[in-house]
This record gives sequence, structure tokens and C-alpha cells, in this order.
Amino acid sequence: MAKILIIEDEASIAELEKDYLELSNFEVVVEENGKAGAVTALNEDFDLIILDLMIPEMDGFEICKLIREKKDTPIIIISAKKDDIDKIRGLSLGADDYMTKPFSPSELVARVKAHLSRYERLTQAGHTTNEIIEVRDLKIDKTARMVWINGIEKTFTSKEFDLLAFLAENPNRVFTKEELFKEIWKMESVGDIATVTVHIKKLREKIEANNTNPKYIETIWGVGYRFKI
Repeated sequence: MAKILIIEDEASIAELEKDYLELSNFEVVVEENGKAGAVTALNEDFDLIILDLMIPEMDGFEICKLIREKKDTPIIIISAKKDDIDKIRGLSLGADDYMTKPFSPSELVARVKAHLSRYERLTQAGHTTNEIIEVRDLKIDKTARMVWINGIEKTFTSKEFDLLAFLAENPNRVFTKEELFKEIWKMESVGDIATVTVHIKKLREKIEANNTNPKYIETIWGVGYRFKI
């Protein structure tokens, strides 16, 4: 269950917001002054914060700034201030949304859900683990499509990268040129296997210390190529 903090000094508005959010199965905490709200926001974990600007003891702008210095929790500012300058200031301090009073409680709930969904997608994306292949001094990041040899990044064309990654994912297996052409170029070779030879040569120039005695991509004469581990 997502946990929402409301920092709002008008009890009737805070109660209305709380009721609608709880009906949508959110857990809700209410603080009625700025200092208490800031302490709660900074010391407890919330999934989203609804913040009024005109509140006693510490205004919403200052609270927003304090929260953003420590956390990336989504913040929706609620205010009677309708001037663009206040909206710009609030958003520039790190708020994710700005709603002016009066507003529909149903719209507030809809915006809360939208921001929670967006934040969840962003955090999941941020925690995605890149798919890495490491063989001796060679490191291939399949997710970022980057390659390093001895810690030095090397530049590859799209097909060069695809060919290297495919071979490295299937080590110690011999592939014919026809098989590699079909796999990487997604078509039958129709005699055009010289393309594979050229790309293997380019790969070796970038990852092998000695092309005449390669330690990664080995030629199996009369058959094809094998990635050694």
C-alpha cells in the first residue's frame, strides 16, 4: 500500500484529500504545520507528498527545497496561488506537479496515481542490471552496447558489435560463415560470406593484441570461427 504525506493547515481540505485517497487504498499521514511536515517528510519514507504552499512556521517552497536536497519522492504542490511565477518557482525547486485551489479531489487522486506509476517506472529502469559478458581482458556491455579491452573503450559499428556479442555468448562453438551471416544479417548468405570475413578481421584489429595468434576469435580452417574462453 502506497503511503502519502499531506502537509496542509486547512483541516477541511486535508480531511477531504485524506478521505478520497484512503478510498483509493492509500495510507495517509497529515501534518498541519510546516516544521512538523518537514521533519516527518525527511525522517519517514513516503511514496508521494502533497504539499500546500501557505502553511504556518515554514512555507511550502522551503519544505520542497529541503525534501529535494535529501529525497526524490514525488511532490504535488497544492496552492491558492495561481500566478505563473509561483508555479514556476515550485516546479523549479523540484516539485513534480502544481494544482491550484479549488480542485477536484478525484483529479488529485488521478494525479497521485499517475505520478506514482511514473516514479515506479523510472526507479525500475534505474535499477535495471546491465547484461555484461567478461572474458579475460574483454568486457562487453550488451545493454549499453559498449566494449572495453584492457579497460579501454573501443568503438564498433552495429554489425561488428552484434557479431562480437553473438560469438561471445556462444563460446567454444564453431560457426560457419554462412551461419554467422544468417544470424547477424538475418538473411541467407547467397555466396556473400566475404562480409563475415571482413567483419571478423575488423573485430580482431580492435580486440586482439596479435592478429596472427588471436586469443579470442579463432579461425577453424575449412569450417568457420570460434570464440575461445
